Amino acid sequence: MQKRTDPPGSTDHLAESWDLKQRIQRADGVLRQRRGFFTDAYRRSTTHLFVTDDDVVAFASVRRDGYVLFLAVDPDYRGQGFGERLITDVATEHRSVSCHARTTNERALGFYEHLGFEVERRIDGYYEDGGDAYYLTLGTESLRDRLSEFVSR
Repeated sequence: MQKRTDPPGSTDHLAESWDLKQRIQRADGVLRQRRGFFTDAYRRSTTHLFVTDDDVVAFASVRRDGYVLFLAVDPDYRGQGFGERLITDVATEHRSVSCHARTTNERALGFYEHLGFEVERRIDGYYEDGGDAYYLTLGTESLRDRLSEFVSR
């Protein structure tokens, strides 16, 4: 397993990340972005990835302000700490970390809550398909605690 980073402007792992996102969309009904939106957002962000045999198994695309645009972990690799490690990378590089998650995506909401994210507000009709979202932020106290915990592993 290799850790890689695509800086803004890079598309080295764009196709593989899109393929992973599409597999998750078919399996879980989430990550419903259109290809053009995904491609543009990927190019403008920093993307942290875990890759094995040139297959992307997890990635997080992040804006300069610490907003997580996309977080995806291959279902075969879930529960192995890849999502936590990606968010830890983001948190070490940014003063704040935030994201949106569908109000119906219980798996994502549980994951973010486990890391110490807090719901700041609900946004009705946030997604293009009319789906509602929560805006989540990682609290500073929980951030310090979680980083200490992850770094000590």
